[in-house]
Amino acid sequence: MTDEKADREPAILKLIRLLGAALVAGVLVSFLALPAVGSAGMATRDASDSFNKLPDDFNIQPPPERTTVYSADGQVIATFYHHNRESVRLDQVAPIMRKAVVAIEDSRFYQHGPLDMKGSARALVTNAQEGGVKQGGSTLTQQYVKNLLVESADTDKEVEEAKAPTFGRKLRELRYAVNVEKHLSKDQILQGYLNIAYFGAGAYGVQAAAQRYFSKDATELALPEAALLAGITNSPSYYDPTIFPDHALERRNTVLYRMAELKMITKQQADQAAAQPIKLHTKLPKSDCVDSKVPFFCQYVKNEILGNPAFGKTENDRAKLLYRGGLTIRTTIDMKAQKAAQQALNRRPSHSRTATEAMVKPGTGEIKAMVVSRTYGTNVKKGETQLNLAADYAHGGNLGYSAGSTFKIFTLAAALDKGINAGSSFPAPESATVSGYRDCKGNGSEPWPVQNAEKSKGKSANLQTGTWESINTFYAYLEKAVGICDAVKMAQDFGMKRSDGKPLQQNPAQVLGTNEIDVTHLAAAYAGFAARGEYCTPIAITEVTDSTGKKIKVPKSKCTKAVDADIADEVTNILQGVLTKGTAAGMGIGRPAAGKTGTCESFTCAVFAGYTPDLAAAVWYGDPEAPWGHRNYGVYGRNVAPIWRASMMGALSGTKASSFHTPVKDFGTLDQKQIPNVQGMPVQQAKKQIENAGFSVQISPRAVDSSQPANTVVYTSPSGGSQVDQDTTVMLFVSNGSGAGVADKKGKRGGKKHGGWPFGN
Repeated sequence: MTDEKADREPAILKLIRLLGAALVAGVLVSFLALPAVGSAGMATRDASDSFNKLPDDFNIQPPPERTTVYSADGQVIATFYHHNRESVRLDQVAPIMRKAVVAIEDSRFYQHGPLDMKGSARALVTNAQEGGVKQGGSTLTQQYVKNLLVESADTDKEVEEAKAPTFGRKLRELRYAVNVEKHLSKDQILQGYLNIAYFGAGAYGVQAAAQRYFSKDATELALPEAALLAGITNSPSYYDPTIFPDHALERRNTVLYRMAELKMITKQQADQAAAQPIKLHTKLPKSDCVDSKVPFFCQYVKNEILGNPAFGKTENDRAKLLYRGGLTIRTTIDMKAQKAAQQALNRRPSHSRTATEAMVKPGTGEIKAMVVSRTYGTNVKKGETQLNLAADYAHGGNLGYSAGSTFKIFTLAAALDKGINAGSSFPAPESATVSGYRDCKGNGSEPWPVQNAEKSKGKSANLQTGTWESINTFYAYLEKAVGICDAVKMAQDFGMKRSDGKPLQQNPAQVLGTNEIDVTHLAAAYAGFAARGEYCTPIAITEVTDSTGKKIKVPKSKCTKAVDADIADEVTNILQGVLTKGTAAGMGIGRPAAGKTGTCESFTCAVFAGYTPDLAAAVWYGDPEAPWGHRNYGVYGRNVAPIWRASMMGALSGTKASSFHTPVKDFGTLDQKQIPNVQGMPVQQAKKQIENAGFSVQISPRAVDSSQPANTVVYTSPSGGSQVDQDTTVMLFVSNGSGAGVADKKGKRGGKKHGGWPFGN
């Protein structure tokens, strides 16, 4: 005996002692059913060596499952999968389907162990007669093991090894099959096989196959359908009925008559079923966000899973969890609010721009709606996008866009927090150059030229009127009194950061929203004021369970006290006036609400953010490809306020209205009075009426060209109907009776912009 034979003999003897002569015969049969891979001696040596090196146990892992995402009310809004699979129990599979699989794949499945000697011998004879591999000798258990090995492979190389037509691979499958039969019952093995087998057309498992081909559950399969599916697994591509119906029909009938031969059905039943044509009712599987009911929110959830270390150490780990983990993800999305927001965006202004909106529930951070007016997709020519324009960059968005004057809320809160009286007056000229600003490091800035987006009503304003009219110059002076550092810190305490994740830039113009942000975080910030100063980080996921039902720890919203309740209540008190007497007058929603308009530089975009005690929302409208473009689209924050109004009314319809808290602390707000409307009155009569209302009156020394009769009032400044401080002086502009009609307008508003930062309404 040579040394080589001496080294091999113990391994072969060990193999024989372990499995017995019958098992070796079966292995040889399996070997003969394989294509030629070298000499028999080499194959035997490799097989025996491989068998010795195999582990004694086989850790049976469940196959990859598809992940399902649900809305807050339980609707399926998205699925993610590497393979389209939905595992079911054996009792959820029609009995005729179970019989069909056993009949064609392993008719003695319930009689033999991990190796079927009769089946292997039959395969050997058949293959010898046919002169090639026409029939395999693998049992259902071995096929189950093979599929598990393929599904658990992490690399292409491991997949190839699991499928390789080698004697060693057959031995490994057999070794594992022995272990599987020790630990699982026959029904458990059949259940596992039915859930892991590939049925073609992207359907993995019998439930996915039933849905894919017949749009029904596996429990509802009839005899012809069951026979068709059972036949596909032998060669999923060749027998795919959607591609090769003739091949599939022939294979189906083979299964039917095999079932009749085994007395599982009668010959008559087989004949009747075989006479029927293949009847498909296909349903394409929906995967990822492109098929979601809420694609942009879906994108947010997807990026939260893939980007948050809470769901895995590496991005590859997190992707594997999402696409293979069979997760059940419960989310915050409210389909009623989502529908209301989508409908509101569909009625956006007629410009060919994009609108986006996010809704957040105060006190929770829960995102209730997330919409973009564009279709989710990759066809740029059709205006589609996969950028989640409602979200920050980390959640699939772009690098952000201006918040406009909606950002003034943080300087307002900082002013009240520093003890600045709500009735305190600051200059409010048409334009100004303000200097003396310093950031948190004490660095000074260049003098800031600033002007108003629209004509202001007086030379000064207080925290109420300056906010209601959104006066830029007023806020420039207020920010100087507050300090850039404190204003920015207040914004940061309410979760504001740049969309790219970087800290807010500290410059004077930040008060006008020059930091690029996203509407989700803006809505969450406004929700913080609705929750009386308690800011909660936005969240989209409430619960995640794996395929076994085990809960995975989900990051919760972090709620912190950003500002005292009385400060937040006073901010709300002031912002309520925006909807009744300010830049968004008439945009109330029939219940207590507060909000703020915002207009971008050169009127290229517009923003509105607002809230009730129960819901906050932010809307942005503009060109996401050129958020700082120079084209004037003529949009103001008040132009998009109707989108906010419609979405909020729809989202809150049928719910009980809640009230805001009245500020307990006295912030020294001046009494407000309404200026009488005296347009067209004789000047002395108008003067007397305004004085009777408690205001001082001045008459402009220069008459204006007008078609009105001479010495009648053309307009006032502030205009009639305005709510202003009681110490306001009202200017009367009187007609000269020239008939020119040049200035027949009620307090002309607006005007050409002259550089600086013309943000405002």
